[in-house]
Amino acid sequence: MKLTFTDKKTQGKLLLFKGENQLDQFSFGHDHSNKFFTIVWNPGPMQLVTIDNVTYEFETGCILPLLFNQTFSFERPTDVVAWQFNREFYCIVDNDKEVSCTGFLFGTNNNLFIKLKKDAQEKLNLLLQIFIEELQTSDHIQNEMLVVLLKRLIIFTTTLAKIDYVPSKKLPDEKFHIIRNFIFLVELNFRSEHSVKFYAGELCKSPKTLSNLFAIYNHKTPSKVIQERIVFEAKRLLSFTEKSVSQISDELGFNDVSHFSGFFKKSTQISPLDFRNNLVIL
Repeated sequence: MKLTFTDKKTQGKLLLFKGENQLDQFSFGHDHSNKFFTIVWNPGPMQLVTIDNVTYEFETGCILPLLFNQTFSFERPTDVVAWQFNREFYCIVDNDKEVSCTGFLFGTNNNLFIKLKKDAQEKLNLLLQIFIEELQTSDHIQNEMLVVLLKRLIIFTTTLAKIDYVPSKKLPDEKFHIIRNFIFLVELNFRSEHSVKFYAGELCKSPKTLSNLFAIYNHKTPSKVIQERIVFEAKRLLSFTEKSVSQISDELGFNDVSHFSGFFKKSTQISPLDFRNNLVIL
């Protein structure tokens, strides 16, 4: 089953996959123009999912949010349920106050495998049935109803993700939002801004304040978050495009290719060219 809704005025699209043989996305290939955010639920047995050439175990009862620029495929796509939507249908940035997912659910290069307990799976299955019913009902409020359902799905997923991925030493909401906004700003600016000082200034905080917050939130420093995002994008460009190392260096905001190559090798222990030639994913 593949159900699709398209708003003819905005070209907003919402897709639902259930029991489909084909569910994949190739961000640098034929799907490059289709900028879909994806939320995948695996109600079936454990299977493998390949994301940007790295293979992971997708456990039963897990939800996996995927960014619009990630490449992915599933071992058994017929066993999973997936929702896809583009920015024209629902812009998570403009509506972040409603769903609080920007910079957390859809703003990090870390793949979130969110485990659902039995009661949560039952709630999600009920929501799925409502989605199917609304997608099969064409009337003048269909768009509004589907947007409401998508909000519910995003809020549901974000709430569960916070349980799994926010440390037990919980931050006050205000401080947690600073971290989310930092990650979101990195997503928007990592190609041109590589210093913690820039992001701290945008958030009206000192670099030391950000470092202290991240020390509570996880073991990474703000600088490490920026570096990992740049390396992550470099690997994707090296793996899925034919752009030269020099072109990638320019795209990622480095003054010269030697600086980029040194940065990449320091982070991965291999040069960009060797990474591409050996098809190594570190």
